[in-house]
Amino acid sequence: MQFNPRYTSLNPKLYHQQSPVPLKLPKAGHFNTALADELQWTEQEKAHWVEICSGQKTFTEFPCLAMVYAGHQFGQWAGQLGDGRGLLIAQVLNRQGQTIDLHLKGAGTTPYSRMGDGRAVLRSVIREYLGGHALNALGVPSSNAVGFTSSHQGVQREKLELGAMMLRTSDCHIRLGHFEWINQYAPELLHEFTQKSMEWHYPETLNAERPLLAFAETVIQRTAIMVAHWQLVGFAHGVMNTDNLNITGSTLDFGPYGFMERFHPNWINNHSDFQGRYTYQNQPSIAHWNLWVWLNNLLPLVETEQKESFKAELAQCLEQFETTFLSHYKAGMCAKMGLPDFHKDSFDCGMAFLRILQSEQLDYTQSFLRLQNQEYSALRDDCLDIRQFDSFLSQYQQIREHQDLEQLNAIMCQHNPRYILRNHMAQRAIELAEQDDFSEVDRLFQLLNQPFTRQPERERPEDLAPLPSDVPEIQVSCSS
Repeated sequence: MQFNPRYTSLNPKLYHQQSPVPLKLPKAGHFNTALADELQWTEQEKAHWVEICSGQKTFTEFPCLAMVYAGHQFGQWAGQLGDGRGLLIAQVLNRQGQTIDLHLKGAGTTPYSRMGDGRAVLRSVIREYLGGHALNALGVPSSNAVGFTSSHQGVQREKLELGAMMLRTSDCHIRLGHFEWINQYAPELLHEFTQKSMEWHYPETLNAERPLLAFAETVIQRTAIMVAHWQLVGFAHGVMNTDNLNITGSTLDFGPYGFMERFHPNWINNHSDFQGRYTYQNQPSIAHWNLWVWLNNLLPLVETEQKESFKAELAQCLEQFETTFLSHYKAGMCAKMGLPDFHKDSFDCGMAFLRILQSEQLDYTQSFLRLQNQEYSALRDDCLDIRQFDSFLSQYQQIREHQDLEQLNAIMCQHNPRYILRNHMAQRAIELAEQDDFSEVDRLFQLLNQPFTRQPERERPEDLAPLPSDVPEIQVSCSS
């Protein structure tokens, strides 16, 4: 690996240096060879991936550290938080020269663990490993993972579970909550931290006429684009606290996430989200709210007499969130529908289709595939309200008339995945892994690696549909 340590150049108040505490008798889970190659791992490092991904081997080029940050959780100020069970063990260059963080999850307690035990369980590690891989393959900005290890060491959650570790990768672990912590506990560090954040992640803003405003605008735009991607593939994050969003607009911190199956926009996939704050349909507004909180933490960077005008300028920046989100979401929806984005009725037609999916409780992913394959009769047969479907289909075909259908259909194929990570798929992989059988993890990893390509030799019937309506949905725990 080619190391590029940056975070250790910051003030030591922002982190705590410590070594990971390996689990007892760690064993191989799964290794992402392609990602290791992208990160320029040597053959020797690949050969010792189990030791690296289980905290047994660290690097002299980078002292392991736990970051401190704060955040708003479920809309309430939660005070000091931080890496309570994860350590940044390296920052390395990928083949494109981009600096990537290597973050070891489940590495033991830190000063920021609060009441936690510093561990991760195999169940949650597998979900995050496969979830990040799935989003990356779908073209959604996200963290990823080089590999994970299991162990025979028990970890107590709602029940005793197997402990595990995962080596997560991300282009950035600087969260919106970092700025909240600095403003609350170390305001003298705000200027340097913001400057470094811009230099490392948005160097183009340094040459702008108003660098700080350019920085704010870019973070807002990147976040809006990420959430638009989520909505288009039916992904619900589940825990959009300010400490779970980073400044580069890449998905971070997989907890009780889920991919939409039957189209139910107010589906609560986090069983701890009693008010439904983080439902799929609320994600754009919650991202907007989180950014508003974050922007307020930039106000101390200007002189007192400039604060009011700067606040107004930041508010104007935030107005770009809705514009950016809608622009990308509308374009993406037209692509999924095979409709020209310049037609005035294309987006309305897409919304009509979503209303059918919602009222008829049809599967989100499979319904778009049926539309792509022109299986109109099959879609119609699944509808109780035939008139609603016929009205939609008439409008849909009318818009597509006289268009380049070959081109539109090719675009549909690039935007409608055949495979998503359904909860029951992940659950089967978890149950087998808990019996030391990681074959299903590997099958899903390979399947999800090419989500737009039919893989008859690898797929199973249960990969293509939600559970039967008489089978209860799998409840995903917030504990991990």
